[in-house]
Amino acid sequence: MRINELNSTLTSNKKRKRRGRGAGSGLGKTAGRGTKGQRARGTVPVGFEGGQNPLYLRLPKLRGFNNPFRVEYQAVNLDTLEALGEKEVTPDVLREKGLLRKKSLLKILGRGEITSKMEVSAHAFSKSAEEAIQAAGGTITVIPKPWGDRRPPAKGNALTNR
Repeated sequence: MRINELNSTLTSNKKRKRRGRGAGSGLGKTAGRGTKGQRARGTVPVGFEGGQNPLYLRLPKLRGFNNPFRVEYQAVNLDTLEALGEKEVTPDVLREKGLLRKKSLLKILGRGEITSKMEVSAHAFSKSAEEAIQAAGGTITVIPKPWGDRRPPAKGNALTNR
């Protein structure tokens, strides 16, 4: 039994307030709504703010969240590395071959097979790619990210993450 499951014997048999059922009930006539006015008559729409532009119209229309600290990698698969025929694969080698953009981070993915022994340096590896390279007798080197062991710098401006 939890504390929120306890029932009070004082309130468990309490009847609800029956409003607007005559003067003798103590909640008759105006039923606790005061006298006159918009709120007494029950005509206020939900979210109405007295003519002020309501909250649901003040908020921007597009919802969601864009993580400004997201790390994006450029993926290269094992079959691409195999087609290169290089013994040592680094981001610089891939940039020279036109397979990697200038400042992008490299991630090796496990599609395809690798037969020759090679040394692969990248910023990230998938598990299957790691296993395949090591099974072929190659070695893996994880290159540290340019921003170190902290989170990456935020992308965009003050309006990006609304």
